[in-house]
Amino acid sequence: MSAFRIAIVGRPNVGKSSLFNALCGRRISIVDSIPGVTRDRVTADIEHDDRRLEIVDTGGMGITDEDELGDEVEWQIRAAIRQCDAAILVVDARAGIQSIDRRIAQELREADRPAVVAANKCDAEQHDALAADFYELGIPQVLPISAIHRRNLDAMMDRVTEELPEQPQPPEQKREALEVAIVGRRNVGKSTLINTLAREERCIVSEEPGTTRDAVDVRFQMAGLEFVAIDTAGMRKKKRVKSDVEYYGMTRTIRSIDRADVVIHMLAAPNRVSRVDKRLAGEIAERYKPCIFAVNKMDLAEGVPCDEFAEYVWDHLPWMWYAPVACLVAQTGEGVRELFEAADELHLRSLERVQTSELNDIIEEIQSKNPPPSEAGKHGKILYATQAERCPPTFVLFTNRHIKMNDTYRRYLANELRTHCGMEGIPLKLVEKKSEQRSGKESAASGSQSG
Repeated sequence: MSAFRIAIVGRPNVGKSSLFNALCGRRISIVDSIPGVTRDRVTADIEHDDRRLEIVDTGGMGITDEDELGDEVEWQIRAAIRQCDAAILVVDARAGIQSIDRRIAQELREADRPAVVAANKCDAEQHDALAADFYELGIPQVLPISAIHRRNLDAMMDRVTEELPEQPQPPEQKREALEVAIVGRRNVGKSTLINTLAREERCIVSEEPGTTRDAVDVRFQMAGLEFVAIDTAGMRKKKRVKSDVEYYGMTRTIRSIDRADVVIHMLAAPNRVSRVDKRLAGEIAERYKPCIFAVNKMDLAEGVPCDEFAEYVWDHLPWMWYAPVACLVAQTGEGVRELFEAADELHLRSLERVQTSELNDIIEEIQSKNPPPSEAGKHGKILYATQAERCPPTFVLFTNRHIKMNDTYRRYLANELRTHCGMEGIPLKLVEKKSEQRSGKESAASGSQSG
């Protein structure tokens, strides 16, 4: 059964994102004193009292931010209220009741959702009396809390969930949801893709670059499989990062890559591969993450085949030459199903493990076709190999001391291993370990055995 949704709502700068992070046990939403930092609905799954809950952080209601997206932010908040099973109205106990607090409380009453008023910033017991004023909002449950100090949070969650129905035990799942990070520079269509997947306006879509700031998780099903798509802030050149908010957005993009099973690196058909794209591709490659380059907005490149875009991408990102390229139109959904089926297939390939005996037969065949580079007059050889890890597949190559492994041969070796081991499209990690130098008869014997 799906989780109960608990929406966190309130005006700007009352501590909604701090409360969200405290409940989740990690920093997910960006916390900043600038009003309007949170825009989209940011979600995370938690458990409380044996219940599975989806906590939804929302933007601050009642403010038009610097990018003039206030109306879209408020639409997202109202959508969260409509779709939630219960709500937490966060207020600032020290500031007292504000007109916006009354307005949000009225919307909660009209939506007829179980709700609790969380009077935040009651950091110590002497502040608790400040919460009493908020009974005027017409919501019977009012609790003094401190998000920063995690004070009274368990009691708050007990209250907000007490009116929810019993949650039956979920059926045993065959496999965990696949986590897919969607990354790319600004305005390539990441949030449009997320909305297509969620089948609702889950993320704000605007022509204004930089609309998404948090990493937004959306859980969905496709082709009988469950996915979690992670929308991320659009990356830009480091020298153009103007605020802490943008910096944290970029940091979260990198963390999302670290967390993901597969990365979808989005590009836009009318645009060239940029420095930002190269930087992102470098971050993905450095972490050995399975990756698909998704060329969006193909409707604007009528008559140009996808193969042509693939060649262009590989030419400009040559260290990612193994990564597949897919073409799509996120706005209409064209190519989206195929994209996520390919992501699932890549993940399954990254889980493959090759038996040591089979691997060494493959290594022998590879070397017989194209021996590795060696010292002049000497015979360099991979003596044997073993697969040490999966995700990424990591192969340890034990070599004699005469081998001179270079980038060209490493690329050849990785490509051959992908083909023979059923790991096409997957980054492989090759670790070389040279045998220790020996002398006399022992060295001669070793040389003859490795022949």
